[in-house]
Amino acid sequence: MVMKTTERSYSVAAIALVIVMATYFFALFSTVSDLKLIPSLSLSQGTLQQTWESIKIDQPPQEMSSSTIICDRSDTNYDICAINGSCHLDVRTQTITLKDPTFATSAPIVEKIKPYPRKADNWIMSKIQEITLTSGPMDLTRSCDITHDSPAIVFSAGGYTGNIYHDFMDGFIPLFITANSIYPDRNVILVVANPREWWMPKYTEVLGALSKHKPILLENKNASITHCFTSAIVGLVSYGPTLMDSTQLPNPRSLVSFHNLLDKAFNASLSTSKPQKPRLVLLSRYGDIGRVILNEEKVKEMLENVGFEVITFRPSETTSMREAYELIKSSHGMVGVHGAALTHLLFLRPGSVFVQVVPIGVGWVAKCYGSPAKAMKLEYMEYSIDVEESSLVEKYSRDDLVLKDPIAFSRMDWGVTKKVYLKEQDVRLDVNRFRNHMNKAYEKAKLFMDLHG
Repeated sequence: MVMKTTERSYSVAAIALVIVMATYFFALFSTVSDLKLIPSLSLSQGTLQQTWESIKIDQPPQEMSSSTIICDRSDTNYDICAINGSCHLDVRTQTITLKDPTFATSAPIVEKIKPYPRKADNWIMSKIQEITLTSGPMDLTRSCDITHDSPAIVFSAGGYTGNIYHDFMDGFIPLFITANSIYPDRNVILVVANPREWWMPKYTEVLGALSKHKPILLENKNASITHCFTSAIVGLVSYGPTLMDSTQLPNPRSLVSFHNLLDKAFNASLSTSKPQKPRLVLLSRYGDIGRVILNEEKVKEMLENVGFEVITFRPSETTSMREAYELIKSSHGMVGVHGAALTHLLFLRPGSVFVQVVPIGVGWVAKCYGSPAKAMKLEYMEYSIDVEESSLVEKYSRDDLVLKDPIAFSRMDWGVTKKVYLKEQDVRLDVNRFRNHMNKAYEKAKLFMDLHG
């Protein structure tokens, strides 16, 4: 049975690659003349925007230049390839073939790519499904099982997926950058490699906000289904820990824009009743995972005495994204010890308060949340614990390098550093010292509450 979608679409893969390459080379003061897609590119943002405007495609695909496959492997975070022309995906072989009559007499193009934006991490990339891109002559005798009048974006939901930090920082934010910069009308089909059984149900709303089509999951290698697309992008644009550089994007996007997309995804609305106290979400770590607040109840009591309405939030693998989003969006601030759960800062309303408690020895990775917090326009505060507030004082002498000079110790071995500071260390906050810090947070949160409800 042949199925066909009917949305109007154009072959935009060439545009996508121009955006990606122009962005990269803009940053490195290089040129894109070898692409033969744009004649020249000034280093000014205005000219970059003008160039983008000048190459927008308003003609049907057949009026474009000849079809091709182009890959950009120059970035340290990601590889990305663009297939400019009609192509078909064989689910069984994980192969996307560009079909064009001109390839009947020429050697086929063959590219292989793992569409996960952590290409420098050899260990995790070894677990990522490889996609083959190739070209071949048009075979008029072979029909597509499912024909889509839309382009595709192919990416991996594997790797470190399952940790909420990586779900967003390696997954949805790069997907948002790529999809919304090239296909702002959501007329793109998401093709997902390495999908996990829980992933689709958990993030259905987010995927629906990025695309108006049902995703295609590359999960059954025995399936003999062929999907045909008008064009395809394979891979995602990622800026690494900086997350998003909207100044380089022809269609600027920011983390605030991403928050607005989540708003649409979860259709979250605030209560109309006026709150009496600023609501503070206390992220609670529990179990034998490290960085647990050992005196959490005393800390909660102190925060309530400061004036907050405190809600303890213990996210788990089964926590509903919608429930988490509605809880945090309705709050006026969030506080927690450095860890993956702080990724929930993306759910906070811009202008609300976010406090990161930084254990000793991990100050250098605090920017993992400090940078996006500032980009989200949050009132960001850090509380760096003293040695006395670390459980490591019970395991190491004061003269040990672990406590005496964490920076020097961290340079020695990442594996040991991770074990000591992230796995072995818990915190017992000095309630009086922390109170002084949170008094300032309360003032900011109350001001936000008075202005925004």
